[in-house]
Amino acid sequence: MSIRKLIYRLFLSLLAVCFPILVSANSGSGDNRLSSNSRNHTNYQGWERMIPTHIKLQYAGGMGLLSAGIGWDYGRKNRWETDIMVGFLPKAYSDRFHMTFTLRQNYIPWSVNITPQLALEPFACGVYGNIITGERFWLKEPERYPGAKSYYKFSSRLRFHLYIGQRLTLFMNEESMLKALSLYYELSMNDLMLISRINNRTLKLSDVVHFSIGVKAQLFGD
Repeated sequence: MSIRKLIYRLFLSLLAVCFPILVSANSGSGDNRLSSNSRNHTNYQGWERMIPTHIKLQYAGGMGLLSAGIGWDYGRKNRWETDIMVGFLPKAYSDRFHMTFTLRQNYIPWSVNITPQLALEPFACGVYGNIITGERFWLKEPERYPGAKSYYKFSSRLRFHLYIGQRLTLFMNEESMLKALSLYYELSMNDLMLISRINNRTLKLSDVVHFSIGVKAQLFGD
């Protein structure tokens, strides 16, 4: 079994085990639970807005095999998010071990209440750019490719991505440090793959679209 399949199965197994436990524990915590309507940080003012509101762990998505980071949500009902994430790509998938650095901007336009403590966010979208380390990757076309500028005009180190996805959020006890836990998936495409798909219609969407899954832990929710 490959490393990617192993991590994917372990990730899904962990979610399958932990999420029902959290739901069960949260359902018996009385009236001190956050509601899915509590999406504004009313007690999060001034310089406190510099403190990250959440952490994330993500598998795949063109950001390395695994990536983790911090982020801030803001705006009306916290519909906007900005994330900074660091990931890695093991040697098994490249010439050597690589690090990745990603800046993400997310937008979640609405939320649908399933129960007072469980919400579905049926549509999320965003854009992100990421950089990969390593001498074989470059931002500007190296001199070893003279006369081939039309082919090598894209940076191999920097990629921009568009994505769409969905989320399921469980709101926790308001006295807990963990205010909410979201499970999400995303379908993303980078700039190079988008242009390749436009120029070559024989490419299938499965050839150019990345699938990723992740967890968001909300640390501030009041």
